[in-house]
Amino acid sequence: MYDVAAAGVGDTGVTYSAFSGWAERPTEFAPMLEGETTCDIAVVGGGYAGMAAALRLAERGADVVLLESGFCGWGGSSRNAGYLSNALAGDPQLLNTLYARRLPGLIRYADRAAHFTESLIGRLGIECEYEPTGNVIAAVSPSQLRHTKRNAAILRGAGADVEFVEGRDFGLPTTFLGGVFERAGGLLNPGKFALGLRDALLASGVRTYERTAVRAVEPHAAGAVVSVTGGRVRAERVVLATNAYSRDLAISPRRMVTPIWTSLVETEPIAPERLATTGWTRRVGIVTPHTILENYRPTPRGTIMFGTRRLRTAPGALGAREPDDTVVADLVRGFHERFPSLGDVAPRRAWGGWIAMTSSLLPVAGEATKNVYYAIGCNGHGLAQSPYLGTLLADRLAGDRTHEDLAAVWRARPRFAPSVLSAPTLHAAWTIDRLTDRFHRRRP
Repeated sequence: MYDVAAAGVGDTGVTYSAFSGWAERPTEFAPMLEGETTCDIAVVGGGYAGMAAALRLAERGADVVLLESGFCGWGGSSRNAGYLSNALAGDPQLLNTLYARRLPGLIRYADRAAHFTESLIGRLGIECEYEPTGNVIAAVSPSQLRHTKRNAAILRGAGADVEFVEGRDFGLPTTFLGGVFERAGGLLNPGKFALGLRDALLASGVRTYERTAVRAVEPHAAGAVVSVTGGRVRAERVVLATNAYSRDLAISPRRMVTPIWTSLVETEPIAPERLATTGWTRRVGIVTPHTILENYRPTPRGTIMFGTRRLRTAPGALGAREPDDTVVADLVRGFHERFPSLGDVAPRRAWGGWIAMTSSLLPVAGEATKNVYYAIGCNGHGLAQSPYLGTLLADRLAGDRTHEDLAAVWRARPRFAPSVLSAPTLHAAWTIDRLTDRFHRRRP
């Protein structure tokens, strides 16, 4: 399963990959675009949003061309932790402060997104190890527990399908005291899901071109011209589904997203009876409410996968990279803190991917300029939200009235506030989290 050919061994003894630990790379690819072609709608980007949008547009009778610089599913779609969540990014108390009137609509959007993606898996018959377990935002300190209890009340008041649970009664590991249980969604293999979407795309009427980097999108009165390395596409309309890679195109709205690198580590296999002794008797994904969250989940191969906790920005061009030793060592340290009885369990492999963060912490869709649209920025919640967002935008372009869930994230103007997610602020957030952890460990 693991892409050893693209892997190296870091100072931590962990095997690092520049791709994903979830699935192997395809061995065959769609053709590269050479020369000129025309279509109704060109989709730029072959991640979840782009593939879902292209599939829906083709179902609606449009002539669609999809352009992907690598292979479809190569980016964050196949590299994430595999949480199908019905939650929004950001702390609920902060979201309620910033978007009190909008929050019920946003909650509805996120919940429907999870159910949509769940149904998409079934409709397309994608084998991706999906387990409808739900997920828990779980506290590791009494103050976090009080905070999550308040958050549960806020979310329920806005219509979210959540409940507050006590950790031991619910079957969480003993170091997790309880928190917000998100009933919808669960856990899956995102690599298999992404490549399953790719299989459906390649079998559809969408003209898909891989290893075809888009250089520019130039709108004009009757449509737009998409220039690639070996040719160009003349389209009536264009969809930008470029997510973290949006800043590589000049036509993308300025400051729309900040690319952030997030890392994952997977352990060696752990005997089920030993995992049960940690108190983790319910197969559910766990996320902590730190400033920069930590996530822990079991996998079907008997391992534990964990990540995030420490993030990296992108000072230069985005591309294939491996996690660095400092981040992996910190993730492993955090794993052993949360699971002290598994202190001898060794990490085996690590990988990562670029995600797109918006300054609002909300997903966004809109019109960048005449005939050019975007559906981008799910802030680490793209597994559930990106296929839904791409599909909603496709329906709008196919002639439907704007769905209420698309309206909840639609930007009337492509203007975005400056991001605060710089390297210094991310490091400060990590430092605060570690100081807070240390304080609670020292308290009697």
